[in-house]
Amino acid sequence: MIKLRTERVPAPVKRIIHSGSRAYGRLTAASRLLPGFLLCGGQRCGTTTLYRALSTHPAILKPILHKGVHFFDTGYDNGLPWYQAHFPTRAGAIRISEHTGLAAQAFESSPYYLYHPLAAERFARDLPGVKLIVLVRDPVERARSQHAHEVARGFEPHTDFEAALAAEDERLAGEADRLSWDSHYYSFSHQHHAYRARGRYTEHLERIAKVVSPERIHVVDSGEFFADPVNVYTRVLDFLGLPLLGKPNFAKHNARPRAAAKNSALDVSLSEYFEPFDARLRDWLGADPSWRR
Repeated sequence: MIKLRTERVPAPVKRIIHSGSRAYGRLTAASRLLPGFLLCGGQRCGTTTLYRALSTHPAILKPILHKGVHFFDTGYDNGLPWYQAHFPTRAGAIRISEHTGLAAQAFESSPYYLYHPLAAERFARDLPGVKLIVLVRDPVERARSQHAHEVARGFEPHTDFEAALAAEDERLAGEADRLSWDSHYYSFSHQHHAYRARGRYTEHLERIAKVVSPERIHVVDSGEFFADPVNVYTRVLDFLGLPLLGKPNFAKHNARPRAAAKNSALDVSLSEYFEPFDARLRDWLGADPSWRR
């Protein structure tokens, strides 16, 4: 079979290719895998690097077209067959198992899953037994990185970080509640302008742990991941019940250059704001987070 390379294909043509692939995937959805685990956040915490490393493992199968399917947050109305259409076939998984002696596992990476108020109950219902991997990072650095990312994509009109923070509460007011009771509602600000809110990691972990057993949630300190990637990656594989195979590349991905922080008082204020949430992370990490040591 000829494998079509699309990295240099014009965007309109890519959309046609992807649309055709998904249509075929829907027709064959019943013969396809569903994920055994999800890389569900946090945003700007090294998820792309871990995704690419996991994708090199011979028993781990990534989505067919792109890493983030965004089914359990913004695409849930498309239905489970649409979601299943994004993954490899069971026949392919059997061939991999015969070759490796390991049960193949499919996965995807959608960082908004950690933060969206309905995502957890959706994947707990549709993927019983699913395992979750969550990366956490210094929330001050994460917020600054997200702001630079949103500005670069044209999603954030406040190019000054402090101005974006000042607008956050007003832009997010009532959005999480409406998302919770209106399953068809979409909030642009909730997805793109939550700089402080997304860094309150334990709030989101504790909410998810109400519907997914904590034993099926593995939290990774991204500071440790980039300092000692092989050791941290091996622990992730242990969590998945897989041996270390191959030599994954742990180069950072999706890093955006940005100006150094100009307002140290703001950073101190943010660090103090996040302190009680960071303290609760010890229960998830088994140690103080790297940015608090």
